Amino acid sequence: MIRIAFIGLGNMGGGMAANQARAQRRVMAYDLSKTALDKAAGAGCQAAGSAAEAVAEAEAVITMLPAGSHVRQVYAEEVLPNAPRSALLIDCSTIDVESARAVAAQAKASGFRFADAPVSGGTAAADAGTLAFMVGCDEADFPAVQAALEPMSRITVRAGDHGAGQAAKICNNMVLGVSMIGVCEALALAEKLGLDPLKFFEISSQSSGQCWSLTSYCPWPGPVPAAPSNRGYEGGFATAMMLKDLKLAQEAAARAGAAAPLGATAEGLYALFDRLGYGGKDFSAILELFRGRIATAHEAAM
Repeated sequence: MIRIAFIGLGNMGGGMAANQARAQRRVMAYDLSKTALDKAAGAGCQAAGSAAEAVAEAEAVITMLPAGSHVRQVYAEEVLPNAPRSALLIDCSTIDVESARAVAAQAKASGFRFADAPVSGGTAAADAGTLAFMVGCDEADFPAVQAALEPMSRITVRAGDHGAGQAAKICNNMVLGVSMIGVCEALALAEKLGLDPLKFFEISSQSSGQCWSLTSYCPWPGPVPAAPSNRGYEGGFATAMMLKDLKLAQEAAARAGAAAPLGATAEGLYALFDRLGYGGKDFSAILELFRGRIATAHEAAM
């Protein structure tokens, strides 16, 4: 039985760890939240008392943490000093490229194999084991990384060397954030012009406006039953998380001297939406902003 240490059991990590356990792997799981730990235990994982305890006998360590600072700290203080040198280290968090490369350098200097492997697919794919992984690692290590991620994966692609996985993720999510805004603007305009948005969906989904944000994740309720728009925009990919990824993309663009004006505009719109109190709603709920149906969180509670 493969021994997996899984650190970080939030909205994404909980489902990911559960799929490792379903694959008959021994999963030692850790999170600061007791509720998250209890849920993981209910899904077949073993709860560890600390990250250091979780990694002590691991063949592979998988982390899913909020930000680069958390990844740097957990690896420096818990993982690298306590995991067996034979363990494969995989960070699935979405963080800045510089942090991913810094942790990779520290891990390699300590004798570990390391990969950054952020994911795409949201909570539904995390629960279903159908995530897409974008991997940055040494080419020789990729088969082992792919095998470790298999119970959670629909597709695993090596993007390049360390940091390339994070670069692919933030660029991909910038496309997603920008395209969702375009779809939402068009649906709101169609409504204002007296065109049935469902008829617009039928037309655009078979025309040049077709894109993933429209046909796989439609922000208008009805056409795509699995989309969060049919659940009051609950679940899915939170606005606050989209904003985080757009900020990472803008920071990377600034460092690289790249022009990303649409990414900057998208960041500004999602920042506004978040400030209005909708950071917990799925990012496609920004449609309601363009429809003029948004109240502040305070007004909505009155």
